[in-house]
Amino acid sequence: MIEIRPFETLGRFDNDWLTARYHFSFAGYHDPARSGVGPLLVWNDDMIEPGRGFDRHGHRDMEIITYVRSGAITHEDHLGNRGRTEAGDVQVMSAGRGIQHAEFNEESEPTRLFQIWIQPSEKGITPRWEQRRFPKAGRSGHLIPLASGRPGDEAALRITQDAAILGATLRAGQSVEHTLQPGRTAYLVPALGRIRVNGREMKARDGAAIAEEDTVRIEAIEESEILLADLP
Repeated sequence: MIEIRPFETLGRFDNDWLTARYHFSFAGYHDPARSGVGPLLVWNDDMIEPGRGFDRHGHRDMEIITYVRSGAITHEDHLGNRGRTEAGDVQVMSAGRGIQHAEFNEESEPTRLFQIWIQPSEKGITPRWEQRRFPKAGRSGHLIPLASGRPGDEAALRITQDAAILGATLRAGQSVEHTLQPGRTAYLVPALGRIRVNGREMKARDGAAIAEEDTVRIEAIEESEILLADLP
């Protein structure tokens, strides 16, 4: 079963510095039919104008994964962490028992990113933040774990959940396959390009909720960049 959610149907928020599209219910957007997939509760598609961003605010008991699509985002928090995450790279913030942080676009161009929230399997853990570079050349033609709590994904950023965010870049005509273990689901978003997933066509920034499929076959119609969440 594959449910495609076209970009045009996503929830939306716009002000003078933030353009946001919501794959699932978030903030002032509520759709009971789109309340997440398993522990995946939030997938936001944000564009942040130069010199603007999110002032310091708090989170707890959430694994927050930021995937930068273009530009860069600068993070700082009350633990003393500060870092700049560039396009194609990933940061993970385990909010745990509580973290205060701010995120700003300190670049001269808009920053575009996905912000992904996954409910952890354990509450009250020690909060932490880290980032890692994932060169796109290393993802060419195959899915690479970017953030994961699954055994065996030691090269990925760690999250506290039996889930993984995987990424790949594909040339036109190239394909990858991902096996879904029994009882697991997936959520797929092409960051760029146009693809087919098990024969169903998707364009950039659409979403697809996938369940009861043994194999997820993704074929690039044109040069594409994809993210796939594998979920319990």
